[in-house]
Amino acid sequence: MGSKQAWRVSTRPAIALILVGGNLLIAALALYWPVDPHRYAARPNPAKNYREAEQRIQAIQANENGHLNPLCQTKLLSHGTKAKRVIVLVHGYTNCPQQFAELGDLFHRNEHNVLIAPLPYNGLADRMTEAQARITAKQLASYGDQVVDIAQGLGDRVTVMGFSAGGVVTGWAAQNRKDVHLAVLISPSFGFVQVPRAFTLQTMRIFSLLPNAFVWWDSTLKEELGPPYAYPRFSTHAVTQILQLGFGLQSQARISRPRAKSIQVVTNASDNVVSLPLIKQVAGLWQKQAGSQVHTYQFPAELGNLWTNGA
Repeated sequence: MGSKQAWRVSTRPAIALILVGGNLLIAALALYWPVDPHRYAARPNPAKNYREAEQRIQAIQANENGHLNPLCQTKLLSHGTKAKRVIVLVHGYTNCPQQFAELGDLFHRNEHNVLIAPLPYNGLADRMTEAQARITAKQLASYGDQVVDIAQGLGDRVTVMGFSAGGVVTGWAAQNRKDVHLAVLISPSFGFVQVPRAFTLQTMRIFSLLPNAFVWWDSTLKEELGPPYAYPRFSTHAVTQILQLGFGLQSQARISRPRAKSIQVVTNASDNVVSLPLIKQVAGLWQKQAGSQVHTYQFPAELGNLWTNGA
């Protein structure tokens, strides 16, 4: 064997080790690499008046007929003209606008115009639908733009209030839309108690690469779990996309002020689903950038778990 050939043979294990090590390093960097803060930028197209807002809602409702559970279709509770205040209510993932029906009625009785629209692929008539797995972070951001755009024609002061995944969308609106007067985030699902805060980003990316799986909210009741308009199971891919949008707004919050005029973050000390440390981290980023315009409130543990199902 010649010296050159012997050198090639002897160096093959080292080259293979370098290649494997390099690939592992790239994979590790990909897991920890922050989300691009410009990936989920707002694209405002606000309604110019009440009539235009109403027409946009009617177009959405026309596309919902035959696909959505009637209880889950877009709801406009209106006084027939532009009001001083409008509130947009954003439900949790696997739930639908019916989750906020009673609260919407209360705000309407107090002279607000109210808009409650289903998140993408939520509220479908088939509770066992696999379409929910198609949700993307970009669609959730576009939904945020859409409801805030419509709200501009419904009221002079716009409030957006969202629960869990709806809280993440509300957080995105707080970070990106200067035409939001008040954003109220209720237990936003920036992460979950089952995953330590430090590993949420990496876990999200790993699950986004794995095949999608559907997980029962209650493995005993399965499809018998109520309420009858909500999905009894969730998609792992959909959850990663909700987290993706949350990490996108966190990347934005590290470099710029939130654009909403005021932000209220509401949590529950007994919450056994969402990550309270991650919510505190996001609120802290906003407080660092915007100071007194960001407020927090936590229901005490002795009240128990107040929330209904939906992520």
